[in-house]
This record gives sequence, C-alpha cells and structure tokens, in this order.
Amino acid sequence: MSHVTQRFHPLIRRLWPTDQSKLIDHFHRLDAETRRLRFGGIVTDDFVDDYADQLLSADAIVFGAFLEGELRGVAELRGVWDSWPRNRSAEVALLVEPDWQEGGIGEALFSRLIAAAQNRRLKSLHMLCLRENGPMRALAKKHHASLEMDVSNIEATLAPAWPTPLSLFEEAFGHPLNYLPEMFYSTR
Repeated sequence: MSHVTQRFHPLIRRLWPTDQSKLIDHFHRLDAETRRLRFGGIVTDDFVDDYADQLLSADAIVFGAFLEGELRGVAELRGVWDSWPRNRSAEVALLVEPDWQEGGIGEALFSRLIAAAQNRRLKSLHMLCLRENGPMRALAKKHHASLEMDVSNIEATLAPAWPTPLSLFEEAFGHPLNYLPEMFYSTR
C-alpha cells in the first residue's frame, strides 16, 4: 500500500498508558530500515517493547496519529519535567510508518509537539537524527531549527515561542485551519 501523494487527516491525540498495546503494535509494524532511522541503529522487537514500556512515563508527552483506527505515527516530547526549572529543554522524536509518510502526518504531529513545548515554556527542543534521514531534516528546517551536522548525525535545535491562546488550542485540538473547509484557505 502506498499513500505517498495523498494528504491525510489523522485523528491526533495524546497517548496514555492504556494505549501501550497500540504503541507496541505500531513499533512492530516498522521495517528494519525505518527502525534504524528512528532509533539510530538496528534494534530488535525486545528493544522496542522495552522502549514502549518506558515511553508513556510521567516525564514524556506523546501524541499519536490514528488512521483507519490504527496508530500510524508517534511524536514524543521527553525530559519535560527533568529539565524544569533550570534548563527548560526537552528532546523531540517523531516516527510515521512508511506507507503513511509524505501525507502531512509528520508535520501535524511535530506542530502538536511544538505547541505542547510552548505551553510548558520550554526554551529549547533538541532532535537527533541520522544524517540520511531527509524527511526529519526537512521538517526541522521548515520549523527554523538550527542544524549541526557531524559525520553520521544531525542535531536540530529550535526555540518555541511563549504560550498563547492559539498554542493552547493547537495542543488540545490541532491547528485551527483543520476545522475550516479547504475553500477558505489555499495554501497551508
């Protein structure tokens, strides 16, 4: 199945411990290359099971994108409370299943994470990805992140704005333009 040219409108919501099995199923559907790009190396099913067990902790805000009733994308904001109040920074990670990429899901998830970071007054977000992960680099650039490259990795850093009523709305419900008929806006 390839949905490359289609634009998706997923249900995006925060994930809770009750979503553990959906998260594990999502990680198990990933091919070896997608796992390598997300985790920075070759990982086993046991690794992703352990990762999923720890992910839905009190120190992470995790959003999921649901299409056709299945979890197809995950965005993580980790280290939210560990850094408070001194550093006020957090780590960002994002993953969309290969058959569902390039349809706007990553952008929607990333925007939701930025709103969550903004609403918690985080000063900086850090994302580490492999150098060959073009979609993640493009997403970071689109959000005006500064990129530092070494031989195999890229670290993207961005500074969220201060909270606004719009950021509170976006974290809870997504971008307001999602609620308008497409005829009211031509570019997005």
